[in-house]
Amino acid sequence: MTQAPIRERAVTPDGIGESVGRPDGVPKVKGEFEYSSDLHVDGMLWGATLRSPHPHASIHSIDTSETGTMTGVFAVLTHEDVPGRKVYGMEIPDQPVLAWEKVRYQGEAVALVAADHPETARRALEKIRVDYEVLDPVTDAEAAMAEDAPRLHLSGNVLRRVDVGHGDPGATAEVVVEGEYEVGMQDQAFLGPESGLAIPHGEGGVDLYISTQWLHVDQDQVAESLGLPPEMVRLTLSGVGGAFGGREDLSMQIHACMLALHTSRPVKMVYGREESFYGHVHRHPAKMRYEHGATRDGQLVYVRANLLFDGGAYASSSNAVCLNAATFACGPYDVPNAQIESHMLYTNNPPCGAMRGFGAVQVCFAHEAQMDKLAEKLGMDSVEIRMKNAIEPGMKFPFGQEVPYPAPVREILERVRAMPLPQERESMGRDLRELPGGVSNTTHGEGVRRGVGYAVGFKNIGFSAGFDDYSTARVSLSVEDGKPVARVLTAAAEVGQGLVMVQAQIARTELGVENVVVETADTRIGSAGSTSASRQTYVTGAAVKEACEKVRERVFDLAREEFGESDGLAIEDGNVVSDGLVVAPLAEVLGDAEISETVEFHHRATHPLDENGQGDAHLQFAFAAHRAVVEVDTELGLARVVEVATAQDVGKIINPLALEGQIEGGIAQGLGLALMEEIQIDDGRIQNASFTDYLIPTILDMPPVKIEILELADPEAPYGLKGVGEPPTIASTPAIVAALRDATDRDLARIPVRPEHIVGLEVKP
Repeated sequence: MTQAPIRERAVTPDGIGESVGRPDGVPKVKGEFEYSSDLHVDGMLWGATLRSPHPHASIHSIDTSETGTMTGVFAVLTHEDVPGRKVYGMEIPDQPVLAWEKVRYQGEAVALVAADHPETARRALEKIRVDYEVLDPVTDAEAAMAEDAPRLHLSGNVLRRVDVGHGDPGATAEVVVEGEYEVGMQDQAFLGPESGLAIPHGEGGVDLYISTQWLHVDQDQVAESLGLPPEMVRLTLSGVGGAFGGREDLSMQIHACMLALHTSRPVKMVYGREESFYGHVHRHPAKMRYEHGATRDGQLVYVRANLLFDGGAYASSSNAVCLNAATFACGPYDVPNAQIESHMLYTNNPPCGAMRGFGAVQVCFAHEAQMDKLAEKLGMDSVEIRMKNAIEPGMKFPFGQEVPYPAPVREILERVRAMPLPQERESMGRDLRELPGGVSNTTHGEGVRRGVGYAVGFKNIGFSAGFDDYSTARVSLSVEDGKPVARVLTAAAEVGQGLVMVQAQIARTELGVENVVVETADTRIGSAGSTSASRQTYVTGAAVKEACEKVRERVFDLAREEFGESDGLAIEDGNVVSDGLVVAPLAEVLGDAEISETVEFHHRATHPLDENGQGDAHLQFAFAAHRAVVEVDTELGLARVVEVATAQDVGKIINPLALEGQIEGGIAQGLGLALMEEIQIDDGRIQNASFTDYLIPTILDMPPVKIEILELADPEAPYGLKGVGEPPTIASTPAIVAALRDATDRDLARIPVRPEHIVGLEVKP
């Protein structure tokens, strides 16, 4: 055997730290990527859902007799046809699979149809007769708290209350500022609407191909409602056209499976855009009252806050949102005394649940507005007052948990402030695309003012409060066509964030092989948890890393047995090496063997809050600071974001290009919430269920983004990394609104900010 010296170890090609191209990138750009809505099998039927036109009503009867006789209709199902548990829910099973007795929001599913053509299915829905007794809807969360409010659920209208008490509840201060803030209902606005394909199999179960964020929680809920053991309900992830929290809950999963089992035929369901607005949860609207007290030199003394969230008709993940809001309500600041009340209410509005930022978005808007208000009252610089009160490792959060290292709040604020501001240019005569109003040509620069605003926010990474958060990974290594190939299998959902790419990068880094196959996620393997809470790279990444390490050790065992080598073993460039010398090609060491290891990774335990709202509730924290520069036509109420600058600690950069995309994408959603995105609800009814009327930022709305990254390794995390997906959304919104206040001298206490708010008109929200 020939031995040759090995060069000094370098970064693994296409491994950790490299800007690796995503395998789905080119197919998506070329329109060749297969989303779940593209699925097709011969002989399949089309499913459709009858939805309630009323936000609140009693159901006296459902007549399907006309539908059942239609040509091309193979099934008409109601709640009576649900074979198992008739309700489902992520945290609390309170939502009917198909409504009976009552509907609690406009768009609630009442009946199902399967037909041989989607148009036939739609016409069949029109033949179903539902006798409703329309009831007055409860659409205001404050009204829902009243003792005399109609009881929407047997448990009452208060879904959850979380109190955080810290320090002296009667603390007083020399300087006090108060504020009331409101956040509208934002939609995840993913481009690919809900879709899936259910195929019955000969064993009496069903295979479901679905776009989702959490295969196993779907599997458990579907199996319960079908009356089947989980192993009889097999789920495979199909192409996901965006998620942002909106696919954590079930949509048509149970419905498609019911129709498939009833007809013994494959059944496909695809929502249109309007139905998608009814078919998934949204960001919780919030009303928040704050009081901040400080010394005359700007040191915080106390924070008091009352947070009120509209959870809509059903629970979804509202309990966790309520907890997050309470624990992040004071911001990343040292607050010696805090009294926080967080309430989550049932109403007859559309159900609300997970969306990027998950409770931290709403409170960040409020606590950052309060910090600006306090700075103004004290005559201080808005960045200086934040830095003066910034949390540091070793301090205690108001909810009692010790601040872990790293917590670089001062550093990210300093870095953002130090970035050069964009050059200010004369408004008159500029390209219309660079002015408020853009190409609509509503201003030529008259009355345009510039404003600058800052904000800093933070977010927990991973599941919290005692949840057993884990992920499972199987890694195998074998020789295929003469080359070593690693295969990775997890149930982690790739929803567009680049998780498939990250798993491959980890395998290349740990196993020193070029060829890595990341297999399609499904329920053949244990759960990977949800693709949410910025957790997958941490938790699934750690599981893949540990499985690779175990595979690598077994490779070394083979090398020791065959070649007698024992010290300094490593795999580099497809070779097993010892102390810098090639022992043998990896393919030769493996021979015909396939080495496979399965790992279930659990992060350290977290704990629920106690009765005083104190506890080690969260795993990890990620921080981001933003500076926004805006131009505002103060006469017409039009605004344009000129630039957003950000500094964020990510622990370790896994893929620089993907990181940049996550930050820019998060800022786009933060900009949307600041200026344009809101589901308009009138008496419980959605008024703008389309992308014509629900506005999201386009490329013409997005400003240049300046990014500075800190890599301060978390000692407990794989590679020292932190999740990065949510902080860009959290702090960008209040920074943009702060810049609008700077330009207009208006309070702007509600988001999204509308033109009438900027010009000072008093209108109904």
